[in-house]
Amino acid sequence: MFVVLSDCLSRHHGPSIDGSAPLQPNPYSQILRVGRPAYLDQISQHPEGHQIQSGTVYKCLDRLEYIELSWMQLNAGHVRYFKDLLGGGSAVIDGVSTDATADLEPFNSDWMRKYKGHTKLVIKPASTEELSEALKFCNDNMLAIVPQGGNSGLVGGSVPVYDEIVISMSRMNKIRSFDPVSGVLVVDAGCILENVDKFLAERGHIFPLDLGAKGSCQIGGNVATNAGGLRLLRYGSLHGTVLGLEVVLPDGTVMDDLTTLRKNNTGYDLKQLFIGGEGTLGIVTGVSIHCPQRSQAVNVAFLGLESFEKALEAYREAKSQLSEILSAFELMDGQSQSLVHQVTKKKRPLEGEHQFYCLIETSGSNAEHDSEKLQSFLEHVMENEIVADGVQAQDESQIQSLWSWREGVPECLGHWGGVYKYDVSIPLSDLYKLVEDTRARLNSAGLIGDKDEQPVVAVVGYGHMGDSNLHLNVATRRFDKAVEDKLEPFVYEWIAKRNGSISAEHGLGLQKKPYIGYSRSETMIRLMKQIKSMFDPVSPEARPEG
Repeated sequence: MFVVLSDCLSRHHGPSIDGSAPLQPNPYSQILRVGRPAYLDQISQHPEGHQIQSGTVYKCLDRLEYIELSWMQLNAGHVRYFKDLLGGGSAVIDGVSTDATADLEPFNSDWMRKYKGHTKLVIKPASTEELSEALKFCNDNMLAIVPQGGNSGLVGGSVPVYDEIVISMSRMNKIRSFDPVSGVLVVDAGCILENVDKFLAERGHIFPLDLGAKGSCQIGGNVATNAGGLRLLRYGSLHGTVLGLEVVLPDGTVMDDLTTLRKNNTGYDLKQLFIGGEGTLGIVTGVSIHCPQRSQAVNVAFLGLESFEKALEAYREAKSQLSEILSAFELMDGQSQSLVHQVTKKKRPLEGEHQFYCLIETSGSNAEHDSEKLQSFLEHVMENEIVADGVQAQDESQIQSLWSWREGVPECLGHWGGVYKYDVSIPLSDLYKLVEDTRARLNSAGLIGDKDEQPVVAVVGYGHMGDSNLHLNVATRRFDKAVEDKLEPFVYEWIAKRNGSISAEHGLGLQKKPYIGYSRSETMIRLMKQIKSMFDPVSPEARPEG
């Protein structure tokens, strides 16, 4: 879908190339510059512009010039449609006809305050039917949208960095059904993860995903980004636990694949396209997921180790000796724990400081059996000098306290200002080397230090060792171009050389989209574009290059 540059139309009003009727100039249309994406360079109130029709090519008197079909600019008529559809009130935040800056602010900023959006309109459908009508209207009127769940992502994927309409899923927050026999749960996409897990806990089950942001993140966003979290080692990824999805496609079509069956081998498993699809192919509205029995016996141990190699040994022994009850194996470097201590002032779990720390969780059905296995493991790794020191939680309060040293890292790192975050997958043997090499690179550039002119406070590493998932975090006093230039594309090049992935969790979003080639081949990227074009043919993102 390409159209001729509209300023030519003021000089030529003959028939178009396809033989359609001549056009008359319209002084109130929106014009786009040649070669720029539609949502970047809108030039309003062009005196000689003409409303451009989809799929039409027009001939100029002296030349042919082409631009991509534009997204339309929001107007009061669009807002009235959404208010009529959704009932107004809190379902629509209107910044088009009124000043709603304060109300729009939470939707225009991400959790890290790194990305800034410019939306003027937030709509909150309460049902799949309302969302379907809204998307059909946006598709027909070329209105750009961005779906937003809990807005807890780290790569800018849910921020309207141009001026898209934000579609908030917060009102779609009902638990539709739960079968205590099969453990199959069906929920709206806007349900908050922590609320769902509490619902399941009362019924002796557990949601197969746990995140530090569980108090705000939504199930639909978890699915859209294929969130991994703290329980992946035990329960696997959402690609395996999600049984079915209900999705509204870009043109408003509802894809109802909300099956509760664990086996369904009839044709392509289309739901997998939307798990990790980041909302680019459609918006998830309902999720059917298998939730296992909640373990009656949970144990947690916190270990201090003197090298990364010792941490690898400890993980190998844990897999061997704890096997079926091992539910989490988390790694934190010494510097990350020092920063948590510095910010929270809490007493450390262990005496003295260590180069690395590991948190091990076991989950089973027999408390005595599991405790004995964990004790035997701890004695073994201590006697063989794999672990320098360790402590085991004695009750639920101590379990939560030990977990806070792992889950508190992200928030504490933001204490000084901004944080550059890289959530990546790397083969285990090289997992921590990225932290060391990044720290050395920033040190050699004189960017790390205690002085205000040195933007970097610390470079730390932590993450899910059981999943080969590292969180490389660069804590800074402020976001700084000099730091960014040293980090990117260095981090992605480093990962590509080791056949890792530049995104283990959170997806690509805005931050990593330009770097997808470091983890995916040209063939795979081309296939992704073809899939996008099939589901969303009117989007500029779906159009072929050249």
